[in-house]
Amino acid sequence: MSELDNQWSLPAGTRRASSAAARRSISLKRLKIRENMLAYVFLAPSLLLFGVFMFYPLLRSVYLSLYSTDPAGRVASFVGLDNFNSLFSSGLFLDGIRVTALFTLLTVPAGMLIALALAALTHNLLRGKRLFQFAFSLPMVLSVGSAAVIWKFLFHPSLGMLNYGLELAGFAPVPWLTNPKWALLSVSLMTVWMNLGFNYIVISSGMQGIPDDMYESAKIDGAGPLAMFRRITVPLLSPTLFFVLVVSIISAFQSFGQINILTQGGPMNSTNVFVYSIYREAFVNFRFGTGSAQALMLFLVILLLTLIQFKWVERKVHYQ
Repeated sequence: MSELDNQWSLPAGTRRASSAAARRSISLKRLKIRENMLAYVFLAPSLLLFGVFMFYPLLRSVYLSLYSTDPAGRVASFVGLDNFNSLFSSGLFLDGIRVTALFTLLTVPAGMLIALALAALTHNLLRGKRLFQFAFSLPMVLSVGSAAVIWKFLFHPSLGMLNYGLELAGFAPVPWLTNPKWALLSVSLMTVWMNLGFNYIVISSGMQGIPDDMYESAKIDGAGPLAMFRRITVPLLSPTLFFVLVVSIISAFQSFGQINILTQGGPMNSTNVFVYSIYREAFVNFRFGTGSAQALMLFLVILLLTLIQFKWVERKVHYQ
């Protein structure tokens, strides 16, 4: 017996219920299609911006990394993986990653620790709390270029306020930006100050989300401030600290503005971080092929570091 015969062999009430269920199913499918179409209409501007400013440059970098360019920057010939081979054989990749990793170690832990200490000190203030919060978050309103120009004047060997203060204290002036031993440390000092506003705001907001009942219970049990900070604040703040860690490492590997204004990669390539090496290779020497190869390698390094953090570091995060 065919399916049509089976349907008409059913009672009339059953046939009407089956037809109503089929109509409802068709209506739900049409409604779902309309919702999906409406969602894509709202997402279209964002997808367009991502396509123009992210996906297309990424695909263009992959394309250019396989070609060599002439002195005018035009595509000359297909070279395959030669750009990547020259990147590793010349030592540019290892040198850039070494300087960038050292720059990251100098900026990320210091920036997080200082922001955490300031957030803890201002969390329980009864008077002047708003003033301190405003002062500590003030570096966030400055652009990288403005902050770098201000610090360039502070680092000036003869007119800078830092050396003037050292001379008043009886110390010898420091060649902040002209000595390879001090240059990266000086840029890192400026970067820690520049990122302090963002780190402080995020960590302070995370502290405000911790319930006060837990602190009151710990006080009743006789816990001191340090014990409460170590056993309550830090574990409950770990999701916020993990977020700040990931963002800070990515930001450190992408730092460019302060390097370009303060040192331009010098002296003696001591501050030649990987992003500045990409800029110099592509937009100064007009070797877009090797510059694109470096950019892709930087993308892979950042991706690998982010995956490692989510794989192992996130295990120590305590979610409520």
